[in-house]
Amino acid sequence: MLSDGQVGEIDALVGLIARIEHPEEAGQLADRVCEAVCGLTSLTRAALFMYEPDLGLTRPAGSHGVEAEVIAHVAATLEEMPVAQRALAEDRVIEVSKNLEFEVPPRYAGKFGISTMTCAPVAAGNRWFGILVADQGGDDYALSEEDHQTVHTIGRLAAMAAMVERSTVGLERARSLDARIGLIREIHDRVVQRLFGLSLALGAGRELSVEELDRCSEEITSALADLRSTLSQSPAPRERPKERSLEELVDSYLHLGKIELDWSEGVTTPEDLESIAQSVVVEGLRNAQRHSSDGTVRVTVGIEDDAFAVEVLNDRIDPQRGSGGMGLRLLTLEALQHNALFEFGPHGNDQWRVRLLAPIGQ
Repeated sequence: MLSDGQVGEIDALVGLIARIEHPEEAGQLADRVCEAVCGLTSLTRAALFMYEPDLGLTRPAGSHGVEAEVIAHVAATLEEMPVAQRALAEDRVIEVSKNLEFEVPPRYAGKFGISTMTCAPVAAGNRWFGILVADQGGDDYALSEEDHQTVHTIGRLAAMAAMVERSTVGLERARSLDARIGLIREIHDRVVQRLFGLSLALGAGRELSVEELDRCSEEITSALADLRSTLSQSPAPRERPKERSLEELVDSYLHLGKIELDWSEGVTTPEDLESIAQSVVVEGLRNAQRHSSDGTVRVTVGIEDDAFAVEVLNDRIDPQRGSGGMGLRLLTLEALQHNALFEFGPHGNDQWRVRLLAPIGQ
């Protein structure tokens, strides 16, 4: 049974979850979860790792008893962590003390001086959201049954918070998607149909009179005016949470050996382009994962003709793939809102490329 003090601490966590719609409160939640683990049990260090579907990775969301920058670049897939797989599949708290290199990625097994480690599922309603990892500062130990119950309960609360947060984000994304689909429809009705008529006139195979050429010029000018007017009323570009930078995002994949990186020396990501640059990299890596074999994926970041350039290139193409999904097409629209160019498609004989070219300082 939980003591009155433990119940009070958990009640405080529930109160924080109830205010999840406020960003400043949500940002504190992961750290508070880890603090509660250490405050209510004999554990002294804890970190909360949440699964990020966009990346296919589990990354740190909060910690207590360990400096945040120490674990900031830790990233792993579920396949690399057998102990996490068992904790989630069996819905129980697990301790491991031996052969940690077979339970966690070998690159992290000896990094933090851990001899015994506790792993708890962050799951609820048959949905997995992540894991809680904790220890006693590197010492060997064995948790009591009461501590197991407490950590398990806190893991469930963290899962409930993740469920609420993802539902909120999902609703926001749905509204944003509806707005962008409406914008695409308006561009089609006001601009594309007019340009299609122009293409028929210009491709008719006969020489146009001066009057007809003037009319075509007027139509092009009007179409561009309609396009500018439509984009000026469009939703603001998506803002990705400032939890990480583009450098940190790419670094997560570098630790897994999934990509090669060519980042030009001295180049930094312009603040106003952080969101779309990360979206381009995530979408490019996701498409490479879905449609390519095990070939090399290369990310290039640099400056081209006074413009910030991000490119994701993979060396294999699925011959059955189409011309690009909704994510890529929406990025084309988002790029327009940054006065940028976004292109995707086959590159060379056997490559697929996504590429952003954005003016700096505009």
